[in-house]
Order: sequence, then structure tokens, then C-alpha cells
Amino acid sequence: MIDTAIQKIRAIFANEELKKKLIFTATIFLIFRLFAHIPVPGVNVAQLQQLFAGNQFLSLLNIFAGGTLSRFSIVAVGINPYITASIIMQLAGMVFPKLKEMQKEDGEAGRAKINQYTRLLSVPFALVQSISVIALLRSQNLLTAATPTVLIAMVLTMVAGAMIMLWLGELVSEYGLGNGISMVLFAGIVSQIPVAVSQTLSVVTSTEAMTLIVFVLMFVALIAMIVYINEAVRKVNIQYAKRTRGGKTYGGQTTHLPIKVNVAGVMPIIFAVSLMMAPSFIGKVLTSSGNLQFVAWGQNLTRWFQETSPIYLISYFLLVFSFTFFSALIFFNAQDISDELKKSGAFVPGIRPGGPTKKFLEYVVVRITLVGAVFLGILALLPSIAQMLTGVQSLAIGGTSVLIVVSVILETTKQAESMLVGQDYDKYQ
Repeated sequence: MIDTAIQKIRAIFANEELKKKLIFTATIFLIFRLFAHIPVPGVNVAQLQQLFAGNQFLSLLNIFAGGTLSRFSIVAVGINPYITASIIMQLAGMVFPKLKEMQKEDGEAGRAKINQYTRLLSVPFALVQSISVIALLRSQNLLTAATPTVLIAMVLTMVAGAMIMLWLGELVSEYGLGNGISMVLFAGIVSQIPVAVSQTLSVVTSTEAMTLIVFVLMFVALIAMIVYINEAVRKVNIQYAKRTRGGKTYGGQTTHLPIKVNVAGVMPIIFAVSLMMAPSFIGKVLTSSGNLQFVAWGQNLTRWFQETSPIYLISYFLLVFSFTFFSALIFFNAQDISDELKKSGAFVPGIRPGGPTKKFLEYVVVRITLVGAVFLGILALLPSIAQMLTGVQSLAIGGTSVLIVVSVILETTKQAESMLVGQDYDKYQ
């Protein structure tokens, strides 16, 4: 296994195009980390870091921001506005048929238009989220200057930082390796894992060592299950019709159409995490407002959406399930696949080409996605359940951050392998 891995690494660096993509992606990661260490003026960073260290929710939020929130850097908002805008566009596609038709009928052009609308929608979301973060810091007396001019400059700086992050993600998608938005989020999470591990080990006493070992074993099992669900496929048999031309018979081959259990990949998890962080964040803002009624609402939201509360667990499961299920129905276009099979003279044995094939493929996708969505939803809850059983609070090295990291690694590895296969194929052209 080790020899195979070494051979693949050598093959990657032997491929000039793939090597350029890797170098470009690494350069974007470096630029992102440089921006992450440029603070916005007017904030007491030392007190801010103490606030994040003592709050479980803010620590999780900081991990997904790549540590930029605790430093209050110019990219503190990160790609959250774009993720929020993507969620809105996904939901809008289910409500407004024109958006769904635009993506399906117009193909790449339609997807480009939707992506452009998502970028434009990211700007007001970046503005709202920047104002919310500054309002939270102001309520905690963490701002060294709070004049209107300074506040406006801080908001505009954070909005500009969010747009820079979006631009870096788009550059990775176009010139680098992997999905740009997922890769930027991945880079932020990975940069915080060493810090999180050292913090966890520093607070674990000798009496908690066995508990930590159990947690680590569950963590390894979690990774194994994530890999399993990402690699699982349903193979639909495909038969090509026989044709006779000039006394020769063509076709008749048998192959299969692989349909992934998790068609949508990592995006449903990112969507669900983004939405689950919103109630707790709103609760923090309301708690710090000073209005007694708002404070009561904020305390309720904070209590309801703790990592181990029943409301949080149920809501998180339903969100992961819903986004996984509906994203699969959107991304897997059964109509296009059935049309392509019909044009190429292929068919599913026992199923007529055209409409019946489309219905059969939709039936298969619904069944396997239903199982995959339930499995992924339960998988997302395992870290919270482990925290309830062991008492070890280790959100940084477990949970949704691990789901995103493992999924992004698998998707990026597959893209690299497909490029290597394409290179080998070109040699025989």
C-alpha cells in the first residue's frame, strides 16, 4: 500500500499539468494564510482571543474561518457569505422553476448565470455578516475605537476580504485542483487542527486518558465510515444493442453506470453546518443587546442550539438529510443520461429506452440517496453523541470539520487520478 502511494505521488509530480495545478493551489493557500494574519485595526485582539478560547460555539466558528475570527483579520468573514448565498440559490431553484430550467436547459451557460447571481448575492450577505460580527464585538467592549467612520471602514474592509476569499476560491476552481470554495474551507480547517490537538492534549489529565483513547478510536471509525459512504456506488447494468454492417457485428457489450450514494459530495455538509451556526450566532448577538426581551430570546437560542441539545441534534440531522437528498436530485439529471443512452444505442436490460429509463434511474437515485442521506445524517451526529458519552469537548478534531476535510481530500484525489488516467490514455492516441 505504501509503495502504491509513493508511485502515485511520483506520477502526480511527473504530470506537468497536474504539478502546475498543485503549485497554483498551494500558492493560493499561502496567500489565504497571509491575509489571515492581517488584522483589522480597532480591535483588542488579546481580549478577543480569550473570548473565543472560552466559548465553545465561537471556537467552532473560528475553526471554520481558519482562525481568522480570533485574530479578526481582513478575511474574518471568509467564504460564509458565498455559502449562504449558495444555500439561498439552491432553495430558490426548488421554489422558482425558471432557475431550475436555467441550470438544466442552458447547460454550462445556465450554470454560469446562476453562479454569477450567487456572487452578486454574496455582497449583501457579506455586509450583513460583517455588521453582525462588529456588533457582537462592540457589545463585548472589544473595540478600541467605535466612531461611525471607523465602524464603516471596518465593515467595508471585511466585505472586501470576503470578496477576496471568493475570488481566491474561483481561481482555484479555474486554474488549481479541486473545488475552489471547498478547498479554501479545507485549508482553513486544516490550519487549525494542530492548534486544536495541542489544546486538547494540554487539558487532558491522567484520569481522562482512557476517555481520550476511546474518543480517538471513535474518531478513526468516523473517518472510516466517511470514506465508505463517499466511495459507495450503485452499479446499473448497461447493454449496447447489436448492429450488423457489412457482414460485421458491432455493439453488444455490457457495462455499468456507477451512481454514487452521495452524489452531491461535501456541499450538503457545508450548507448544513452554515445554517446550524446561524441560530447560536444570533443568540450571542441578542444576549449582548441589553434589551431584556432580546436577552431572553438570545439565551433560549443559545441553550436550544448547543452541540448536545435535542433540538440541535434533530435540526442538524434533518438539514444534512434534506440537503443530501435534494442536492442529489438536482445534480443527477436522469433525463440527460437516459437521452444519451438512447442516442448511443444503450439500454438498461429489462427497461425500455427513453421515458421508462428515466423513471428507473430516478427510482434508483431516490433509493440509494435515501440510504446515503440517513447514513450521512447519523454520521454527522456521532461527534456530538461521543461528546455526550465521554465528556471530551473536541469539536475541532472531530465532527463536521472532519467530514469536510475527508470529503475534500477524496474528491481532490479522484480529480488528480482522473487527470493521470487521461494522460495515460493520450499516450495511445
